[in-house]
Amino acid sequence: MRLSWVQPEDLVGHELRQAEEDGRDASVIAKRWLAAGGELSPALAGASPEPASAELRELAGSVLDALALLPGSAVEPTALDEIEALCPQWIDDLGAREPDLDQVHGAWLGRAVGCLLGKPVEKIPREGIEEIARATGNWPIRQYFTEVGLPEDIAARWPWNRRSRPTSLVENIDGMPEDDDLNYPLLALMLLERTGPDFTTEDVADLWLAELPAGRTFTAERIAYRNLLLGHSPPATASYRNPFREWIGAQIRADLFGWIHPGRPGAAARAAWRDAVLSHTANGVYGAMFVAASVSAAAVLEEPVQWLEAGLSVVPPESRLAEAVRYAIVAAQEEQDWSRVLDRIHDRYGHLHWVHAVNNSALVAAAVVHGGGDFEASICRVVAGGWDTDSNGATVGSLLGVRAGVSALPRRWTSPLRNRLATTVGGMDGIGFDELAARTVALAGKGKP
Repeated sequence: MRLSWVQPEDLVGHELRQAEEDGRDASVIAKRWLAAGGELSPALAGASPEPASAELRELAGSVLDALALLPGSAVEPTALDEIEALCPQWIDDLGAREPDLDQVHGAWLGRAVGCLLGKPVEKIPREGIEEIARATGNWPIRQYFTEVGLPEDIAARWPWNRRSRPTSLVENIDGMPEDDDLNYPLLALMLLERTGPDFTTEDVADLWLAELPAGRTFTAERIAYRNLLLGHSPPATASYRNPFREWIGAQIRADLFGWIHPGRPGAAARAAWRDAVLSHTANGVYGAMFVAASVSAAAVLEEPVQWLEAGLSVVPPESRLAEAVRYAIVAAQEEQDWSRVLDRIHDRYGHLHWVHAVNNSALVAAAVVHGGGDFEASICRVVAGGWDTDSNGATVGSLLGVRAGVSALPRRWTSPLRNRLATTVGGMDGIGFDELAARTVALAGKGKP
């Protein structure tokens, strides 16, 4: 059996790409790896098809350790005090208030709707998404995907996400199917109910081990889970042989920290940081802080650009993620045609892995701005952009959902979810979004979040 996302020989190529992005010179190490018969990591799958020899696997471990010793960037720290020192525009208060039930309900549902829209086309590139949607009369995207009327040649060229297809096409939807983009907000809710607002990264780790099935983790989270079982403690869980530490995983865990801190982006970002550093570093952590702060701002401000500015206030301004978000905002403001916005973002960031935090954050920011505050327009734009479609759809749905509130969300998007969420997180399977919203708002009574 080939276990994805953790085998050393499959991690080296990803770590070499991460070193290149960081500006670390790994050329000598790369030559050593390739000369020994090592290969670059698979582009989409989490495991190469054939097992490596014992010798190559041992070499992979030493190569990963050597790569970890290369010096990193001073403008992209992970320590919270260093991040805050680099953020002169850090925003703590935008008019803080208690969480609003209608808004939080809208955020939970909006996150689920956006996730479900993007779920069947995860891993399909932008051009494939457009071809599928055009062939089924859904371009520009304006409803959940369908395979009714989809020609066989297009279906063969762009296969659906096989895990998602049975439950996420419009003709099959019957409640919200399980997805890690919803599992993690459930865990965040459980965490705060158990430990209160002053939780630690160690509390997050304990909760994962107790309540999160290992098979429901991927990329950086699976590595962190493995590292916990190996005896590593945070923050080493995020850095030890973890080439996915700047991918999107922490970002999809951050929304609830914004929902419970309306108008307090700084507090939301600090909570997201404590969660994120279990599995991520630098830009991977910034993505979580950016989303949490943006969601917090969306609860109290009308203008989408202002949400993103609040998010950027908690991110080191010279970091790659901050640069990408700023670039995306400008592109969305300058181009009326969404396809032109996507051209610009893909041209600039298309070299990154489709699960990286930097390119996906740019796409989220562009969709929020270009969507002009409209829920449907925003989630459809971001999913049409490709890359991590379900995660980006979820984040944009959360932002627009918390702004609009559940009463303003279109029922044709929310009704198919039947107020029911499937999950393997303990005690939560089949839970309603109304109950989740009520429990989230109740956190405010358990000590100031």
